[in-house]
Amino acid sequence: METNVNYTIVGAFVIALLTAIVLAIIWLSSGFSFQHFNTYLIYMQESVSGLSIDSPVEFNGVQVGSVKSITLNHKNPQLVELLISIQNTTPVTQGTTATLNSRGFTGIAYLALKDKSTDLRPLVRLKGQPYPVIPSTPSLFMRLDIALTRLSKNLQQVTEAIQTLLNKDNQKSIKEILNNLEEMTNNFAENSGKINSILSNTAKATEQLGPLLQVGRSTLRTLEMQTLPTASRLLLNLDEITRTLGEVANQLKQNPSILIRGSAPSAPGPGEKR
Repeated sequence: METNVNYTIVGAFVIALLTAIVLAIIWLSSGFSFQHFNTYLIYMQESVSGLSIDSPVEFNGVQVGSVKSITLNHKNPQLVELLISIQNTTPVTQGTTATLNSRGFTGIAYLALKDKSTDLRPLVRLKGQPYPVIPSTPSLFMRLDIALTRLSKNLQQVTEAIQTLLNKDNQKSIKEILNNLEEMTNNFAENSGKINSILSNTAKATEQLGPLLQVGRSTLRTLEMQTLPTASRLLLNLDEITRTLGEVANQLKQNPSILIRGSAPSAPGPGEKR
């Protein structure tokens, strides 16, 4: 009886040990941990090619979770819904955004979270949303595609504008303008020779006028030093003569006999007193 009891205890112990080993293997292989995760929803407006379930989710380069679901939005096929699971210690705020990135040349896609630090309040689920929604921003390839598309449209517009500018009428006008410019250039070249000749003649004339100008300066000095003082004295004498003649004329008007008897007083007549 005692032997049977011992075998039962040993068998129960072996079974319990095997069960513990199996549970430990399952726990280690499945990565069970006591870390809690939060689920977030992301709407992507571009292709998520290369992204798959269990793709990593990084926050500023640190892996904090993984992608759990990738589906199309039934109301808007242009939107892709991503469910991600992130460690609850990750500081997901109102300013956090998600961007689709690829790792180097390998093409392995992952989700990159970044906080703009514009609003540090924790992101919460709004009414009508199954999970809190993290806004998405265009990836690098999406931005390049948009830029190239805009560049292509601008080049097309420039090409159309050039084609419109270079129609037959405008080509004819441009040809006439070019012909007029060529004619003006030729005329300017011809006239430039004449202008140079005129300038040369002017320079020669200036050289020839140099001695004459020196003589003129000497003459002006002579006039200033000699002729002008003499002329001034002559004018003063003429002025005095003119005044004298004026006085004589007045006396003749008053007493014309002065011409006969002179200016001396006449002898008193009979009965006159001096």
